[in-house]
Amino acid sequence: MAWHQLSITTDNNTATEISDFFSELGAVSVTYMDAEDQPVYEPAPGETKIWHRTKVIALFELDAEPELVKTLLFSHFKDSTITHWHQEVLQDQAWERTWMDHYQPMKFGDSLWVCATGQQSTDQEHEANTVYLTLDPGLAFGTGTHPTTALCLEWLASHDLTDKIVIDYGCGSGILAIAALLLGAKQAHAIDIDPQALEATHYNAEKNQVQDKITCYLPEQFSPIQADIVLANILAKPLCELSASISDLVKPQGELVLSGILNTQAKSVISAYQAHNMQLA
Repeated sequence: MAWHQLSITTDNNTATEISDFFSELGAVSVTYMDAEDQPVYEPAPGETKIWHRTKVIALFELDAEPELVKTLLFSHFKDSTITHWHQEVLQDQAWERTWMDHYQPMKFGDSLWVCATGQQSTDQEHEANTVYLTLDPGLAFGTGTHPTTALCLEWLASHDLTDKIVIDYGCGSGILAIAALLLGAKQAHAIDIDPQALEATHYNAEKNQVQDKITCYLPEQFSPIQADIVLANILAKPLCELSASISDLVKPQGELVLSGILNTQAKSVISAYQAHNMQLA
C-alpha cells in the first residue's frame, strides 16, 4: 500500500498544533524531525521535546487530496512561519528491514564479526579464531552501528568471557548478550521494558543457536541475581535512577559496563554508582 507523505517546517511553538491539525484532517501518523541539526537530549517521562525548527511529517491514505490539505493548512495557520511544503507518494515497504540494504559486516576487536542476515562471506567464515553474530534487529535498538553499542562490543571482544554469567540490562535486539555468549559466556539474562525487544532478542538468539543459554525478561519478571558481567547500554537518566538495583546485580569482583552516556553526563553517572561501591576501572 502506498501513502501520501506531506511535510512542512515550522517553529516549536506551532509544531504540535500543526500535528493535531493533520490528525484532524485524517492523517494516519504524524512525526517530528529536526530541521536544523539541533540536539535534544533525554526528555522527562511524558515530555515531548521539540526542536526550534521542526519538520512535521504526516502520512495520509491515497484517497486523501494533498492540495486540499495544503490549502486548509495555510488558511488555518496564516500568521505562522510555515515553510518548505513538500508532498510525495511513499511506496510501502518493510521499513524495519531496509537498514539491511546499507549495512556492512563489522568487526570488533580481533574476534567478533557482526553481520546482517545473509551477509556472512566466505572470507569471514574462514578467518581463524573469530565468531560471527548474525543480526536482524526488527523494531528493536541495536545493530552495532551506534557508537555506544560499538563500544560495548569492543569491550566484550577484548575480554575473556569464558564461563561468565552476563546480564544485559536494556537488551534491545539482544546484540550484546548474544555476542557475550558467542565469545564464551556460559549464560545470559536479557532485560528490556519493550516486549518487541525481547521478541527480537529471542529471534536473534535462535539465529545464532544460543537460545538455550539466554533468558529474556520484562523488568517486573526478573528475579534479581548476581552476574560476573552486567551491561547497561541505555541513557544517563535511567542509569542514575537504577544505580542501586543495577549495582546489586554485580558479583563481588564482577564487572559493570555502562554506556549511552554523553561526556557531560559522565560525572553524574560515575557518582551515582560510586555511591553503591562501584569503582571506576
